[in-house]
Amino acid sequence: MLKLMKKINSILFIGMLGLALCSTLTSCKDYLDREPNTTVSESDAFKNFTNYQGFVELIINCIPDKEKCNWCPSWNWGDDEVFNPEADDRMTHQVDLGNFRAWNQTGNWLYKGNSDPISTGPKDHSLWGHAWFCIRQANMALEHINDMEGTEEEKNLILGQSYFFRAWWHFEMMEYFGGLPYINKVLDANNVDKLPRLSFQACADSCARDFQRAADLLPIKWDDTQTGIKTKDKNQLRPNKITALCYKGKCLLWAGSPLMQNGAQVGAIASGKTYEYNKDYCKKSAETFGEVLQLVENGETEYALVEFKFDDVYNHTKSSSAKSSYSELFYTQTNNHYLPGSTEAIMRGPSSDWNSSNWNTTKVFGPKVAGIVEHDNVIHQPTANLVEMYGMVNGLPIDDPESGFDPTHPFLNRDPRFYHDIVFDGFKYLNGATSDKEAFRYCELFTGGNMRPVANGSQTGYFIQKLVPHTCNIVDKGYDWGKGTHTYLSYMRLADVYLMYAEACAAVGGATYIGDSTTYNKTAEQAVNVIRDRCGCGHVAAKYVADDHKFMDEIRRERAVELSFEGFRFCDLQRWLLLTEYPYNTKFSQEFDRAEDATFFMSKDPKLARVRNYRKEPILVRRFDKKHYWFPFPEKDTYMYAEFEQNPGW
Repeated sequence: MLKLMKKINSILFIGMLGLALCSTLTSCKDYLDREPNTTVSESDAFKNFTNYQGFVELIINCIPDKEKCNWCPSWNWGDDEVFNPEADDRMTHQVDLGNFRAWNQTGNWLYKGNSDPISTGPKDHSLWGHAWFCIRQANMALEHINDMEGTEEEKNLILGQSYFFRAWWHFEMMEYFGGLPYINKVLDANNVDKLPRLSFQACADSCARDFQRAADLLPIKWDDTQTGIKTKDKNQLRPNKITALCYKGKCLLWAGSPLMQNGAQVGAIASGKTYEYNKDYCKKSAETFGEVLQLVENGETEYALVEFKFDDVYNHTKSSSAKSSYSELFYTQTNNHYLPGSTEAIMRGPSSDWNSSNWNTTKVFGPKVAGIVEHDNVIHQPTANLVEMYGMVNGLPIDDPESGFDPTHPFLNRDPRFYHDIVFDGFKYLNGATSDKEAFRYCELFTGGNMRPVANGSQTGYFIQKLVPHTCNIVDKGYDWGKGTHTYLSYMRLADVYLMYAEACAAVGGATYIGDSTTYNKTAEQAVNVIRDRCGCGHVAAKYVADDHKFMDEIRRERAVELSFEGFRFCDLQRWLLLTEYPYNTKFSQEFDRAEDATFFMSKDPKLARVRNYRKEPILVRRFDKKHYWFPFPEKDTYMYAEFEQNPGW
């Protein structure tokens, strides 16, 4: 880390500042369309808002694109996903092996060699690779604010963004590495301070202060400011008051979570520690999220939940009466490569190289059998663990005796999101005409089916199409140029905020708790039900509302379903002290036999099909102990000075 800091310090004014200059305030890419060796003085770089904003937007350019940072990227490291064997070297499988040191060797969004803050290509950005640079960039912006000629509004916008990004880059690293030195000044490249690591909670306190400073300085809507109106409709990626408050709330919730409250340990289910939160942190978190949600529901922000209305949910065909589509949270098609996220995305980075969606994000989710999906033989597959989190349409989990779940009809009457997200047995995978792949038109995902080979099919019995539609295949050509498919995963979206608010409230006072000092009047229970109402799923049952632990389990299950495959599951299991615990440390496949003739699916809805011998089988067990609650730092960084300690056990 410190060597990287020294390198950054020495190169910062040899090219970087020149890239920040521009003649007009436009998009992030426009700021970067300059000769890479242009050099300017500090006085020019910080002279006015236009130049200064370009300096700040280099930070935005550095935000990693989790899906497109590598040819076959990896970002789901919980119990939710497995790869087929060809991807054993990817981080998902290395986590399964307990090889957390591989985080900086496997080409994932957390770290890629040669990360380039100037590049606009998604394959040149990573979290660790840019974080120290961006924190220094933010600190330089803060320290030079008096050099700027501009209005108070312009200075506040620069200050607000700088405070936000200083905290954001710290917090994103803290989720994986724990407490860090909180760097709140420009460090001397030739005489680096020996900054000790802080505890997670102490570091989170510093983040929260900076997020609040940002919230106090930034507008709710950039387009409503005299400065922002100059780039009207092009301000979506710039942090605002809502972004800052949401991250303050998240930071405080994480600080109050069981891992940070109790420390890394094994046996948290048996001891009850998985339910022990720091109520002071969670109360502050609930109040912060409540402030946000009140503004959202009053219509004072640009954010709103998108609609879950489909004429054909299997093909993600939006209802003619719907103004927005749930699918467009994750991908867009035939819309001039428009960035996904819709009105729900609160935190995104740039995704200018949309062609990387086709090379190869759209080609790593479906079966490779018979060349159904082209290119690399790598497949992201949902585990049975994840799929069984999708409960019933009545809102009950499938293991509840009153849920109505029938193992002879396991796909019937499930949570509506199940049919949007999950490809299951009998699903019509190929829509178009084909002469040589007819045998694969309807998925055979039963045990021994033609899409179940471990090498190039699904070893779990499912595929996922939440992030990439099943029509991205050789027959339907969903990944061809003409479709304009663009994929992107937001770092935070509004549904997540509702669920974090619910969790923070529940940690303080159970299902009926409302934050004390906020005008927002929804309880934790009601916040969860907002998300369920959106998709047409039943409310949390009274028997779960009445039991604080069972209600927290329902919030956690709701997060698993609503945020499935979006990269949050590992950190959730981590902070809940569940990474080491059964069944979360075991990945399962779904095994069953068909009770229907293959012709059944040609005229019937696949969810109506009968099966026999429905069961789960373990694929692997993750041999984790308490050291696996944090990733290890690179060894060379921990050797720099004694105060920068390695994480325990590594």
